Amino acid sequence: MTPTIRLQKEAFDAAAEAARMTRARTDIGAVVSFAGVCRGDENGEAISALTLEHYPGMAETEIARHVEEAIARWPLLGVTVIHRYGRIAPGEPIVLVVTASSHRQAAFAAAEFLMDYLKTRAPFWKQIEKTSGAAVEKTWVEAKSADDAAADRWAVPPRRHEKTSA
Repeated sequence: MTPTIRLQKEAFDAAAEAARMTRARTDIGAVVSFAGVCRGDENGEAISALTLEHYPGMAETEIARHVEEAIARWPLLGVTVIHRYGRIAPGEPIVLVVTASSHRQAAFAAAEFLMDYLKTRAPFWKQIEKTSGAAVEKTWVEAKSADDAAADRWAVPPRRHEKTSA
């Protein structure tokens, strides 16, 4: 299996990406997908956009490292990670994680593991843009302790390819 990892400015089609992963495959019994979408508010305040920055080359390498860790932990048959960068308006997609396995438990766990990593440790920086009249205010988003706690639960890896059930 060769995972798909893309960082791009353009929007993506989550359904098309999941369909591409399963096309002509009969060994896949579970596909889990998560698509993160830009909200129109942050902490109850309207936003006009968010801007994601990354360090080209380093971001792809770090994401690939975590995808390989997911493949080592769970019996995956497919993985796709697409993350956008640049200016993203409310309602537009930001990130997509698709995992496939013979059974649902592995696909769910791997997708959750990858999203917890992307949310907390992937080398992206997020800036929120708010517009008030003619003034535009931009602020960098700080890490959230709840997101860090969610990611910390993966610190002790389970045995490779533990038995899963459908």
